[in-house]
Amino acid sequence: MPVARIKITSRDAAPLTSISSQMTEIAKSLGIKYKGPIHIPTRNKRITTRKTPCGDGSHTYEHWTMRIHKIIVIIDGSEQAMRQIMRIPVPDTVHIEMTLSG
Repeated sequence: MPVARIKITSRDAAPLTSISSQMTEIAKSLGIKYKGPIHIPTRNKRITTRKTPCGDGSHTYEHWTMRIHKIIVIIDGSEQAMRQIMRIPVPDTVHIEMTLSG
């Protein structure tokens, strides 16, 4: 039986938890083995730039951070479960990567 490894990535944590809970509910209702949601540590990307574009003036800097949240859900893949998972509405800010093995 194939195993589906689903990685969900977004800058917001709220849509990730709702999508992963919908996936686990589908697996529970069909009686399929699943693991997850497995939360991967949040990745913080920091960017520091000078405030003045020409380089003259005071040495002041601006700091920006972007947090990237990831969740992994592993589901034993049956056709019925995969069809229902593909029907879950996904916002534009969420990226889903699915790999099948086995």
